[in-house]
Amino acid sequence: MATESRIGVDIPRIDAVGKVTGETFYPSDFDMDGQLWMKIRFSDRVHARITRLDTSKASALPGVVRIFTAADVPVNEYGLVIYDQPVLCGPGSDKVGADIVRCLMDQVAVVVAETPEIAAQAAQLIEVEYEDLPIVTDPEAAISPDAPQLHPDTPNNIIKHYRIRKGDVESAWQEADVIIEGVYETGHQEHAYLQPEAGLGYIDEQGRITVVVAGQWVHEDQEQICHALNLPPERVRVIYPAVGGAFGGREDMSVQIVLALAAWKLERPVKIIWSREESILYHHKRHPVRVYTRWGAKRNGEIVAVEATVYGDGGAYNYTSNKVMGNAHLMVTGPYVIPNAKIDTYAVYTNNIPAGAFRGFGGPQGAFVAETQMNRLAEALNIDPVELRLRNVIDENSLMTVSTPPPPGVSIREVIESCALSSGHWQPSANGWQMSIIEQPSDPTKRRGIGIACAFKNIGYSFGFPEQSWATVELHGTTEIESVVVRAAGAEVGQGAHTVFVQMAAEAVGVPIEKVRLLTHDTAETRTSGSSSASRMTFMAGNAIKGAAALALQKWKDEDRPAIATYQYRPPRTTTLDPETGKGTPNFAYGYVAEVAEVEVDIETGLVEVLRVICANDVGKAINRRLIEGQVEGGVVQGQGYALMEKLVVKDGRILNPYFSTYLIPTVYDVPHEVKSIILEYPIEIGPWGVRGMAEMPFMPIAPAIAAAIHNATGVWITKLPMTPEVVVQALRAQGVGEIG
Repeated sequence: MATESRIGVDIPRIDAVGKVTGETFYPSDFDMDGQLWMKIRFSDRVHARITRLDTSKASALPGVVRIFTAADVPVNEYGLVIYDQPVLCGPGSDKVGADIVRCLMDQVAVVVAETPEIAAQAAQLIEVEYEDLPIVTDPEAAISPDAPQLHPDTPNNIIKHYRIRKGDVESAWQEADVIIEGVYETGHQEHAYLQPEAGLGYIDEQGRITVVVAGQWVHEDQEQICHALNLPPERVRVIYPAVGGAFGGREDMSVQIVLALAAWKLERPVKIIWSREESILYHHKRHPVRVYTRWGAKRNGEIVAVEATVYGDGGAYNYTSNKVMGNAHLMVTGPYVIPNAKIDTYAVYTNNIPAGAFRGFGGPQGAFVAETQMNRLAEALNIDPVELRLRNVIDENSLMTVSTPPPPGVSIREVIESCALSSGHWQPSANGWQMSIIEQPSDPTKRRGIGIACAFKNIGYSFGFPEQSWATVELHGTTEIESVVVRAAGAEVGQGAHTVFVQMAAEAVGVPIEKVRLLTHDTAETRTSGSSSASRMTFMAGNAIKGAAALALQKWKDEDRPAIATYQYRPPRTTTLDPETGKGTPNFAYGYVAEVAEVEVDIETGLVEVLRVICANDVGKAINRRLIEGQVEGGVVQGQGYALMEKLVVKDGRILNPYFSTYLIPTVYDVPHEVKSIILEYPIEIGPWGVRGMAEMPFMPIAPAIAAAIHNATGVWITKLPMTPEVVVQALRAQGVGEIG
């Protein structure tokens, strides 16, 4: 047995060579003999009833093989949490309401033809007649009784209403020496992953309907396909090759079900590739939110009360809105001790494009509110923002706003202190923490500032959702272990998960990394690992692999060879929140993060340049520090885009800028001059080798840190995202900053 540890070793990614040489196949790279091509006809209306769907002209086009409509889908519904969306909209379906389109991403028909050009031409020949229905695109308007009702079983379009009622808020306001009120708004955000949606459907050698696609959870994709086609799991196989990014954008269905339907009915391979425009138009986005809030504190900095009303625009279908807004509900009060709280959070149906999972899963929206409120309180109280946080952050024995203690392993205090010290801008003193004055540039049109923010984020699924991860470990050899086969389905979406799986397996078995072979991403070869989401995969898969390895080693010791063992890991149970008080145990573990941002603001143009970001994360135990640094740098830059650049223009339910020429994301020229990763290791008992998740954490506090830095530079608070030059200039001019003449 090897004795050298494989944990904490920066081995190169196991998929690196194939990806940089172009040898690795993504879904769009697969072709089969005799394959057909698919094109989807999407809705032409934001909200309407389809009264006539005529495919005759399209079917008559030479080269068209088949057109599928709602009548062809056995169980015409899908949804990750709620089956509220038709696979295909139109007449002829047994699903009540399937003849109604509720947004422009609804799929009306699927054309399969001999070439992609013919399929595209035929899709436009399909004649669709609509009876327009009234639309609603603002979540506050949508909950009024006289608003159009988008789903008959959802009164007032309220998907979910969360409440927190802790303490006596009304009395607490009398104790507050300072009260800060605010209205905050955030917008949609496009995932902008490298690889647009694509896939290949075919019948494999065992007669299984097989879909090669990119996603975040092969077994969930399989389950969704099986439900819609009314087939048992053994009839459907899902395989992920390389996945070109995800960030939550591949949690829900895009082409999976219709590819399976076409391959099943035609018994020929069928391929589809979306254009970038289609990808932006037809997959879900980050939730826009609007928050009305007020925070009260005593003169010594002690927070006494928080009140907030949060409206989340879920779009036309739930996707994960009920869960995302649950996270926003928890995080809109930050990682602080709040004795009195009244929070109402709504996930709401509208006729906008559906909103769903995106890195942080409601947390960034909540953190933007909570952290900006903390920074504004600090200014009003004349208390340093680091000092104010440290006077109020939770510890092991605190009661959170859900009236229960946090899971063991609270390290937010240490994270904040480490971040502040590492920035070089803060020092502790006898009078508490103090911030230094930042040196200003010589150019009078430029102002520099610094800001700090922190956050916490759940690891794993929340609110009682069943959490599990399976792994199988096989030990092969005679007198010594010659090879190890690991079966773990967790999706590699670019974060380095598979490299870490191999490292953990090698450590658990006690062999060199070179002896480990990973089988993954195939429902025919693995049991479920759950999704690559919720910062959970290293934590969950690591526990499963470690458990399976222990069982396999015992079999090896007993000379039961090859030693094969399967293990299911289940973490501590979580609970739903009490519908009236919000009391509950929503999560079994948290990760903690703090960030300092340094910016330079051009007060004439409103352009904000991010110069430097210091990001401190408690990861529990670093399995591969280089991969963690990559996650930090990627999360910071993606969060910077969310904070400053990425404005999806949506009017009356229509996306007006579905191109990277008009929807701007950060490029290499926008990356901060320095992203400094502070990797802290405070192990948690239930984590494998002490591991916590961390993939979402660097995204969480970057927007409020930048907003605080802009204020430090200019004296102006901005409470709307993204903080584009136009928004910044308007805010500056409203305060008389940077006026010409």
